[in-house]
Amino acid sequence: MSLFEKFSALAATRATLGDSGPAPIATPIERVLSATRGVIAGREVILAGTNNYLGLTFEPSVVKAAQDALTELGTGTTGSRMANGSYADHRALEAELAGAFGWPSAIVFSTGYQANLGALSGLVGDGEYLLVDSDSHASIYDGCRLSQAQTIRFRHNDPDNLDRRLARLGDDARKALVVVEGLYSMLGDQPPLDEFVEVKNRHGAWLLVDEAHSFGVFGERGLGLTEQMGLLDEVDFIVGTFSKSLAGIGGFCVSPHAELEMLRLASRPYIFTASPSPAVIAATRQALALLVEGKELRERLHRNIQHLYREVKAMGHELGSEQPGPVMAIILPDRASALNHWRGLLEHGVYANLMIPPATPAGLNLLRISLSAAHSEADIDQIVAALDSMREQPPKSATG
Repeated sequence: MSLFEKFSALAATRATLGDSGPAPIATPIERVLSATRGVIAGREVILAGTNNYLGLTFEPSVVKAAQDALTELGTGTTGSRMANGSYADHRALEAELAGAFGWPSAIVFSTGYQANLGALSGLVGDGEYLLVDSDSHASIYDGCRLSQAQTIRFRHNDPDNLDRRLARLGDDARKALVVVEGLYSMLGDQPPLDEFVEVKNRHGAWLLVDEAHSFGVFGERGLGLTEQMGLLDEVDFIVGTFSKSLAGIGGFCVSPHAELEMLRLASRPYIFTASPSPAVIAATRQALALLVEGKELRERLHRNIQHLYREVKAMGHELGSEQPGPVMAIILPDRASALNHWRGLLEHGVYANLMIPPATPAGLNLLRISLSAAHSEADIDQIVAALDSMREQPPKSATG
């Protein structure tokens, strides 16, 4: 019996993707030329498979902030926040995040994944409950596993199903934390957040919204779907990441409850991990300032979103969501078709994401396109033309 035998099914799945041309999973990007351009297999392509929603990865002021911090403070902290890893800028970023929401407390984590691990496992414990949307991100499920709480799944985007599960808990619903996302990254759909708020309020439960993909995209100040829907006074915790609209790496949890500060003493992923490097923190602080004041960036992003959705819907593609957003998922009938479309887009100079089971909900095979405020109208036209051309001339076979 080998430790590796359990990976045989995964190896078989990978083998179906073929071994000619660029790998469709973890595709090597040889060079990144700008927020929207890269080089794959020696060819320049449009990057339409990143989460760089505001296009800030090459923003000069963000790059300079990182460079200055690198020079002045070095490459890393070499310690956790509980030891030597709390620099003045870490605390400054937390104050700026809390201030953006008008809330008393924010905690910065080293990754967005870790923000969910640290928040969920620290906030909810033995004798308490986590109620999570069935399509939740892996980091949410892993946070549930790390927690000692009882985990209960409810149907995706279904407030009535959540209502029934909370009702079964009776008075214990007051010890339950409901977890939803502001934008689901696979299908690009959004939750009926106002209905979830009504349900959790009626049962006296708590609510955490993971705004990883919606932070920077929605709301007057870019604070996410919660802000856009006027519900900032109705949620208890918001988790977010630096690796999407903020163009870096890291994560945060912010709350209107000042008691969130106690999480620093209870969250193992926070306590025992080295803190983010000074360059990352400095770049994120500058990106956050641009995000909060970035109404024009969001308008540009949403023009691109409307442009792409209008054209792709006219082609008759089945989409993962009817709600236009920065993530467009095109649902394809099987793995071979999804792979052929992915290769076809690449042949036409467009890099997107191939998403296949087991990473996808409901076993769907998806071509995932994500948009940026940095994409030009010509970029969107090229993406549309690439998709349209495949209707007339199907891409080469995955095995060809």
